[in-house]
Amino acid sequence: MAANSTLVKELREKTGAGILDCQKALVESGNDLAKAIEHLRQKGLAAAQKKAGRETNEGIIAAYVHPGSRIGVLLEVNCETDFVARNEEFQAFVKDLALQIAASSPSFVKREDIPAALIEKEKAIYLAQAKEMGKPEPAWAKIVEGKLQKFYEEGCLLEQVFIKDPTVTIKDLLAQKIAKIGENITIRRFTRYQLGLE
Repeated sequence: MAANSTLVKELREKTGAGILDCQKALVESGNDLAKAIEHLRQKGLAAAQKKAGRETNEGIIAAYVHPGSRIGVLLEVNCETDFVARNEEFQAFVKDLALQIAASSPSFVKREDIPAALIEKEKAIYLAQAKEMGKPEPAWAKIVEGKLQKFYEEGCLLEQVFIKDPTVTIKDLLAQKIAKIGENITIRRFTRYQLGLE
């Protein structure tokens, strides 16, 4: 079965993958767009994992000030070479990250950055809430785990849903960019400023 050219175009727009990869994914999934997207995501994640150990000493520091000048973001994203740092695709990705940070206000890049004391404090709050709701004791651990997962999804940039495409997390988007650009990319750090807030 050949890949449907309209679907190839749509798949390219949604994933940023190359034409041949899109055609192959559609053929393998029987022209099922959702399955083809999943196939490309898995392929992108596999490619990204292969590059994960490589050094990222180049990159850019980007500044973004939201219209109205009430929110600003300073962000460092690293890659392996200066050539990629100047690449339009890489720079557009960094700009998207700055917009994400401005809009979604994460506190950390990844869950490993969260201090253990803060996680324990959150767990204690969630446990108290579970007890307060009158839930049975066997359900408490599950409730705490669910609320902790939500805390990670809201507070960690990599676990947030991408504001421009709610079907993708920032972690997935990063993997796609690593696969497409062909270099390891690291979101190093960011600072978000909001007028009047510490």
